Amino acid sequence: MSKLLELSTEVVQTALDAGLTVATAESLTAGLVSAAIADVPGASGVLQGGVVAYRNSVKAKLLGVPDDLLASAGSVDGGVAAAMAGGVREACGADIGVSTTGVAGPDPHDGKSVGTVFIGVAGAMGSRSFEYAFDGNRSDVRSRACEAALERLLAEVRTVLYQR
Repeated sequence: MSKLLELSTEVVQTALDAGLTVATAESLTAGLVSAAIADVPGASGVLQGGVVAYRNSVKAKLLGVPDDLLASAGSVDGGVAAAMAGGVREACGADIGVSTTGVAGPDPHDGKSVGTVFIGVAGAMGSRSFEYAFDGNRSDVRSRACEAALERLLAEVRTVLYQR
């Protein structure tokens, strides 16, 4: 079993056990995270939905990311990732939102180097982000970002489960 399938299976099973729902907001990964979750039997009991927000206008209009934040920080930013996660959580009515934004390459973007990735997570306790620096080509960066998003999502689901 691949690492991606192991992670997504654990996310689905743990979220089902906890009675939690999740939603995804993806820029860099363009739907890879939600697809990985949906590949797992039982995902329909967990996955509320997702938004592929590749352009800033979509991040602002559908996810509520503040225009001034996008203008000042650019799309590759921890604050943007946190806002995306919170926005998709609200838009989809999910318990937990997870987001991805970053630079897959081949060129830098918004002043950030290739491999810079931010994962956002939002739950009842608020939104936060985590920064990563991945090596590799475009496909490698996107794949590793997907795994990192699932790892952060799983950690959040476990935190909620163990707090009950």
